[in-house]
Amino acid sequence: MAHLEQLNGIVSFVEAATLLSFTAAAESLGVTKSAVGKSVARLEERLGTKLLHRSTRKLTLTPDGEAYLASCRHALEEIGGAEQVLLAKNQQLGGRLRVDAPAAWGRQILLPLLANIAKEHPGLTLSLSLTDRIIDPVEEGVDLAIRFGETKDTSGLIVRKLTEQRALIVASPEYLLARGTPQTVEDIQDHDCIVGFRRDIPNAWRVRNSEGAVYRVTPPATHEIGDGAAIVDSAIAGLGLAQMPSSLVNDHIRSGRLIAVLEQFTGAKIDISAIWPTTRHLLPRVRHVVEALANEGRRGGLGS
Repeated sequence: MAHLEQLNGIVSFVEAATLLSFTAAAESLGVTKSAVGKSVARLEERLGTKLLHRSTRKLTLTPDGEAYLASCRHALEEIGGAEQVLLAKNQQLGGRLRVDAPAAWGRQILLPLLANIAKEHPGLTLSLSLTDRIIDPVEEGVDLAIRFGETKDTSGLIVRKLTEQRALIVASPEYLLARGTPQTVEDIQDHDCIVGFRRDIPNAWRVRNSEGAVYRVTPPATHEIGDGAAIVDSAIAGLGLAQMPSSLVNDHIRSGRLIAVLEQFTGAKIDISAIWPTTRHLLPRVRHVVEALANEGRRGGLGS
């Protein structure tokens, strides 16, 4: 019973913190306002800290409450995700799923996975946007977005790391024969570089020092290209050095079309994350796809 009461307290707290009202939380949960208030109060007593400031007008989160809310939401999402995986075996998903992902990775890695899910659930329809532009899922009505690297400006969004992969610096054999192979990070400044183009976002490559600590360098923006696949193609064509996720260049390295350089200074990990708008009830189709992607990430199926 104690464990059940703890879980009830967490659910009541998350609902009250999301709606900023005990009354609205009670209506949502189908219980009385008093039950929600007492459940949250017992949770605060057990934790030894205030999670919510009460006033006659509304509730506000304390600093401890903000931190705890993020952890609780993640835990409840994990529980719901586990249930969804089991339910999906016997239920058909339906409705339109709007997904946004980086262009090259989306075509090569994500699209086949989504196609398999859509075939398993004929009632599920897809709207897939493949672009290297960073979007706001809330403003653009996107159910699920995939992002590489650090996630910023995530107010109103939930972020879940799916996997990570290495960032490699590559060039064609012809380019290296003509211009020489860089030996140090500083040598990058003497080379032509192909960088991703995003308005108002500075270009930076992730490298490591001799102790393995990751830091950023700004390469010469010799060629600015706003599409990942085009960056890889440009590197193969001999336009210069490029830093790309390993999943997009590994096949070309194995074939000899590209050569990895500065390997002792590269290989920094890039997070691949799923991002979706914060809602009180996550759509089953979004939850199912996120869980499928997370499982694929654990198996190494999202690139390495």
